[in-house]
Amino acid sequence: MLHDIPIWALFLALALLVMFSAFFSGSETGLISLNRYRLRHLAKDGDPGAIRASELLKRPDRLIGLILLGNNFVNILASSIATIIALRLLGDDGIMVATLLLTVVILIFAEITPKTLAAIHPERIAFPATLLLKPLLRLLFPLVKVLNTIPNGLLRLMGVSQEDVKSHSISSEELRTVVNEAGAMIPRRHQKMLLSILDLEKVTVEDIMVPRNEIGGIDLEDDWEAILNQISTSQHTRLPIFQGDINNVQGFVHLRNILALQRTNALTREDLMKVIREAYFVPEGTPLNTQLLNFQKQRRRIGLVVDEYGDIQGLVTLDDILEEIVGEFTTDPAAATSKDIHPQEDGSFLVDGSANIRELNRIMHWDLSTEGPKTLNGMITEYLETIPEAGTSMLLDGYPIEIVQTGSSSVKTVRIDPSYKKRLSQKH
Repeated sequence: MLHDIPIWALFLALALLVMFSAFFSGSETGLISLNRYRLRHLAKDGDPGAIRASELLKRPDRLIGLILLGNNFVNILASSIATIIALRLLGDDGIMVATLLLTVVILIFAEITPKTLAAIHPERIAFPATLLLKPLLRLLFPLVKVLNTIPNGLLRLMGVSQEDVKSHSISSEELRTVVNEAGAMIPRRHQKMLLSILDLEKVTVEDIMVPRNEIGGIDLEDDWEAILNQISTSQHTRLPIFQGDINNVQGFVHLRNILALQRTNALTREDLMKVIREAYFVPEGTPLNTQLLNFQKQRRRIGLVVDEYGDIQGLVTLDDILEEIVGEFTTDPAAATSKDIHPQEDGSFLVDGSANIRELNRIMHWDLSTEGPKTLNGMITEYLETIPEAGTSMLLDGYPIEIVQTGSSSVKTVRIDPSYKKRLSQKH
C-alpha cells in the first residue's frame, strides 16, 4: 500500500513527523526548564498557560511518559518512511544513506534546535505546547498509565514515590543568590534591604545592643532637680527607671506621658512612678528576626538584654533592628558619626574603643569582621591578647589602626585610616 503513495506525499509526511518530533522535544525541555516560583506566581495571577503547565507538572511521570511515547512513535514512523523513500529512489543501497541523513535531520531540526530554543525561552514554548499536551494526555492516559507502571514500581523499590511531587524549597543562601543576581529587576537599595532581612537570623541582640555602661536612664536616688533636668534634656523618648543600679530596674517611662502630666501641674516623684511601665527583658543570644517578631507580639519598642543569671547586659530597641534592615534613619552624616566617630583633617577618624563594630560598618561603609568581639576595643585586645600602650599600630582586616589612648582595662581611642584599604583594593 505504501508503494502506491506518491513520493512527494512521503516527503511531506516525513517533514510533518520531524516537526512533531521537534514539538515533543521542545515541549519536554521547555516544561522542565520552567522557573517553578515564577510559574506559581503566574498561575496565581490566572495565566492560562501557567495553570495548564502547573497541572501537567504535578505528575511529571505521566508528562514524561506522554512526551516519550509521542516522540518515539513519530521518530520510528519517520524512520520507516525514510527507509521506503530510500528504497524507491536508491534501492537497497539507499537504506544506509537514509539512516545517516535522517539522523542528522532529527538531531539538528528535532532535537538540538528546539531544545536549545526551549531552554532559552521556556515559557514561549511550554505554555502553547500545553494546549496540545493536555488533551493528548487525556486521550492516551490508559496507555501512558500502563507504560508508567513498571518504572513507577522500580522507583517505589528505591523509595521514590510519584504520587506527590514535593514543592521545590529554597535555602536562605540560594535566596541570597537569587536576590544578588536579580540585577536591574530589583533596585540596588532594595537588594541590600532584602539581604539584610536574610542576615537577621545570623545576628543576635548582643551585636546591636547599647552596652550596659552606656545606657542612659533615670536613677531614682538622684536629686529630684537633677532628674527633672535629665527629663527635659533627654534625646530619647523612652528611659529606663532604676534604683541605684541598672540591675534594680523599675521599668520604663515614656517622656510623652511625663509631658502630659507637666501640662496639668508640677511633676512629682509620685507622678513619675504612676506612668512607669513594666520593663521588658530579652534573653541574650536571641536572633534579630526572632526579636523583631517578639517586639511586634508584645507591642514593645525597647527591651533590656539579660544573661543567664538575669544580669542586664545592654539595651536593644526596635529602631536598632530596623536600622539593620534599612540603614541609619538620620540624613545628617555629622549626627550619625558625632558620638563615637570623629573625622580628622587628614582623612583619618578618631574612634572610641567602645564603638560597636556593626554600627561602624553600617555608618562608615567599612567591612571590619563581625564574627568575634562586638566592640572595637574587644577586637583589638583579642588580636593583641593584651591591653596595648598608646602609640601601638596594627593592621586589622586591611585597616591601619593606631592606639591613641588607653585606660587600665581597655582601649579608649584609636585612629583609623580607611583610605589605605581603599588604595590597596584599587591596586588589586
